[in-house]
Amino acid sequence: MKRMMTLAAAALLAAGSALADEVKLPDQLSWTAYGTTSSGYAQSVGLGNMLKGKYGTDLRIIPGKNDVSRMLPLKAGQAEICACGIASYYGQEGVFMFASDRWGPTRVLNLFNNIGRNGAGLIVAGDVGIDRYEGLKGKRVTWVKGAPALNLNSTAGLAFAGLTWDDVQKITVPGWGQGMQAIIDGQADASWGSTISSVYSQIAASPRGIKHLPFTHSNEEGWERLLDVAPYFYKVTVTNAVAIENNPTGGKSFEGASYPYPIFVGLPDLSEETAYSLTKAVMENYETFKDSGPGMDGYQLANQNFEWVFPYHPGAIRYYKEAGVWDDAAQASQEANMQRQDVLAGAWAEFQNMDVSDNRENKWLEVRAKHLNEAGMSVPFREPLAE
Repeated sequence: MKRMMTLAAAALLAAGSALADEVKLPDQLSWTAYGTTSSGYAQSVGLGNMLKGKYGTDLRIIPGKNDVSRMLPLKAGQAEICACGIASYYGQEGVFMFASDRWGPTRVLNLFNNIGRNGAGLIVAGDVGIDRYEGLKGKRVTWVKGAPALNLNSTAGLAFAGLTWDDVQKITVPGWGQGMQAIIDGQADASWGSTISSVYSQIAASPRGIKHLPFTHSNEEGWERLLDVAPYFYKVTVTNAVAIENNPTGGKSFEGASYPYPIFVGLPDLSEETAYSLTKAVMENYETFKDSGPGMDGYQLANQNFEWVFPYHPGAIRYYKEAGVWDDAAQASQEANMQRQDVLAGAWAEFQNMDVSDNRENKWLEVRAKHLNEAGMSVPFREPLAE
């Protein structure tokens, strides 16, 4: 369970403002995001308007259909930031599509995240007539090419109900948006997404309608199965969702699962000044952009979690220390997460020196597991994600 920063800590920001450095952003900034119908893209537009209005910085948003297409511009130097999903964690871990020789474990550094009142899950067409994840048996569930995050999350959702892909009809689509369109067009029944994705309004208004399925918090066996597949989830009471009343309770909230989205990350070559300034600009201008997109409330300083799965960029840390919210627990988490990246880098170096011609991904995951076990660290994602 994530630890939220308190509002009192956020209030310390004002006390140190006299000694604060100025925001110094480049004239143009580029970051990648999900496609134009995603909540992450809509939020990026809102943040971009703030950056332009307050600091004269033009934001170029590069949409990507899948996880790799959003990470590639960072590696190629075509974008400074990724407004990523949880695939950035797979990039750090060097698993799934990032297990190739082209990638391997990547040193990903966090700046800030959107930790709001929304959830994530398999959105279901309303005409399917189910209220629980168990009801997905035999139904058509999308599988997005080149998107291990979406597919693993869908796998976790099925696991919550004790189901696997053998229990459903797998509908392969080329991108996240196409998966949502497949529901509207009657070609699929369920697809993974955030509860605040704007395309949900189209699904809700379509003849099929929309239904939010709960991750019932009292279902401990279901949660154990879910976390075995995807350990980065946590329980959340969802109060922000498109057509939120379309859940089994019919109320304005339901029990769900979540993790931060978007997750704003960069690589170590991102300049400290840019990381500091962007973090400061977003954290200090919430009142400016809070109504500019869906789910913007998660960008508040009080919502940030410094004890999650990523180390933070030195520039972002400089801001959080200035704001008075970076404490001993945050520093301990930082050091542990940096050590994990060191262990993964050592494992990758050993693997690259090995003579492995067949089943390279499987062999890499064995080496990865060995190094993590020897370091006393957790070992999620032990096996490839089957297509």
